[in-house]
Amino acid sequence: MTHDAETADLLARARAWAAEDPDEATRAELEAIIAEVEAGSDAADLADRFRGPLEFGTAGLRGALGAGPHRMNRVVVLRAAAGLAAYLREQGAVDDASVVIGYDARHNSDVFARDTAEVMTGAGLRALLLPRPLPTPVLAYAIRELGCVAGVMVTASHNPPQDNGYKVYLGDGSQIVPPADTGIAAHIAAVGPVGEIPRGRPGTVLGEEVVDRYLDTVADLAGDGPRDLEIVYTPLHGVGGASVVQVLETAGFDAPLVVEQQEEPDPDFPTVAFPNPEEPGALDLALALAQERGADLVVANDPDADRCAAAVPGPHGWRMLRGDEVGALLARHLLAQGRPGVYATSIVSSSLLGTMARAAGQPHAETLTGFKWIGRLEGLAYGYEEALGYCVDPEHVRDKDGVSALLLLCEIAAAAKAEGRTLIDLLDDIASEFGLHATDQLSVRFADVAGIDAAMDRLRGNPPTSLGGLAVERVEDLAQGSAQLPPTDGLRYTLAEGARVIVRPSGTEPKVKCYLEVVVPVTPDDGVDAARIAAAGRLDAIKADVRTAAGL
Repeated sequence: MTHDAETADLLARARAWAAEDPDEATRAELEAIIAEVEAGSDAADLADRFRGPLEFGTAGLRGALGAGPHRMNRVVVLRAAAGLAAYLREQGAVDDASVVIGYDARHNSDVFARDTAEVMTGAGLRALLLPRPLPTPVLAYAIRELGCVAGVMVTASHNPPQDNGYKVYLGDGSQIVPPADTGIAAHIAAVGPVGEIPRGRPGTVLGEEVVDRYLDTVADLAGDGPRDLEIVYTPLHGVGGASVVQVLETAGFDAPLVVEQQEEPDPDFPTVAFPNPEEPGALDLALALAQERGADLVVANDPDADRCAAAVPGPHGWRMLRGDEVGALLARHLLAQGRPGVYATSIVSSSLLGTMARAAGQPHAETLTGFKWIGRLEGLAYGYEEALGYCVDPEHVRDKDGVSALLLLCEIAAAAKAEGRTLIDLLDDIASEFGLHATDQLSVRFADVAGIDAAMDRLRGNPPTSLGGLAVERVEDLAQGSAQLPPTDGLRYTLAEGARVIVRPSGTEPKVKCYLEVVVPVTPDDGVDAARIAAAGRLDAIKADVRTAAGL
């Protein structure tokens, strides 16, 4: 069958890719697709796989597993590893400088980790492999503990089962930020044929010692205090289970009740539609077990255990705590201990942390979204972002860590229980002192990216003067950057009475995301419940006005 020039070129590129693919499975997958297109089938799937390389950015690589340059596979990983090695050499990494490599339990994570190790040794560097599938914070810890020039974590975090990813850290233990990302990407683009990439020995597989040091370091974060707490825990089929159980027991807690169906790592995540503890339904099994056993607290990690979710019982059943609520509880705990330093959040997180830090005489900072920014702040004492990421021990892990955050939250809950109180009571205390800071989100998905640009253009061209009945006191176009923040596509509206709205395109999905916050004073006569009702009404009104203004 004859093909048009475009399809013929696509087939030629696909055949060339298949010829150098060292992976039998993806090579066979691609050859089958090529044969179908040659026989007259639609070429859309093949075209999607070859519509360009997976973009290497500040999150490294992330995408669906499969054959072709726009998928996660061994060819893409080998090229990424070679580019990273060349970048490290350019930056002055000497012979035998160490790169530590970790991996989760997703499909092919161990394979991608071994390939990376062989490329690093082939480049004259020393490759250190973590001993088994482990949480991302173990990797972040190991970089600094072992004096490495870089670290690689093979994980797609809480993405769907068909995805995998490649996260890069430099020697400070933080994820890469510009210009390192573009520097590495340029070296990746310059890599020649995969067969010509030097491959060395498989590297050194580390023993359990570095893992034990991490777990002991985390357990030491908990001080003396009450330990009576019935905990239900789920690792959501991820790699956090053994680490969390060991840390809790070392810190003096009884072993948690672990959701049996989700206890072992499983790359197919069979019991959840989406392995993200923020998603509706993800914690249903944990909540059912907690209800059945009369537990005090539900805690969960995402699959690579760098995030922590929590739920508590209330008068109307169990409820999930928002990331901002957990963030405030952890901050209150650390401030009460007198921990000095910078208390930091991302710009889309609640303003409450800044108010709490200032009241305690500690500095506060806001960064762009992502722990790649929070983790590298000078003098960081504590940082969090509303998407369930918390850094409670930056001296050892300069990244979000769902294991250490989980332990401290359990410590806080146990201390409250010993006084006949709950985490909700503690949140009410915070609201009474600083005002109720209520947050919400509006997220709108687009079939076409042009719709996102149009929505942002409408807001820039005709900015609203009021939202939800509150005057817009200040409009900031975050694309302009400032002395405090690098440029990013987004708009920030400061409203009357402490309210604020941030609108930004998602960095990973075709969505516009709006982050809303209102602050309602708590009066002794009306109490926190009345403030919550007032806040909910204000948030609904703001949300409706944002939809109208952006044409969402």
